[in-house]
Amino acid sequence: MSSASPVLHMLCGKIAAGKSTLAARLGRQDRTVLLAEDEWLGALFADRMTTARDYVRCAASLQQVMGPHVVSLLNAEVSVVLDFPANTVESRKWMRSILDRTAAAHQLHVLNPPDEVCLARLRARNAQGDHPFAATEEQFRQFSRHFVAPSPEEDFNIVVHGDNG
Repeated sequence: MSSASPVLHMLCGKIAAGKSTLAARLGRQDRTVLLAEDEWLGALFADRMTTARDYVRCAASLQQVMGPHVVSLLNAEVSVVLDFPANTVESRKWMRSILDRTAAAHQLHVLNPPDEVCLARLRARNAQGDHPFAATEEQFRQFSRHFVAPSPEEDFNIVVHGDNG
């Protein structure tokens, strides 16, 4: 086994901020597993997610299963890139509960490009058609209203990425 501690990588940023692109890069590191919420939600709940409320319900169900799984991976000395949005205090509390059950190191990656950049990326992503979900501009704005940047009181090791993600 490696002497390096496993790391839990978490991602904070609005829709199309570049979280999944960064997650893919981080996930290519040795002894690292990438867990992407969109892929799991798409595979398990796509037919049951038509509203924001549906997303919240399905994401909560996924978190119940994923939390112990992530703990197991970290405790087995495997790093995890958790491509789940750490965009609210509540979502970060869930991630903190994972960390509290391990000795893993962590990094909270914060991506904060301007909304216009996110919307341009969202339009391009939707046009490509290869993402599990095609969020609308209205949904982008709806979810963005709930975005809360992490605060020092939350005690995360924050890594800020440039304005362009």
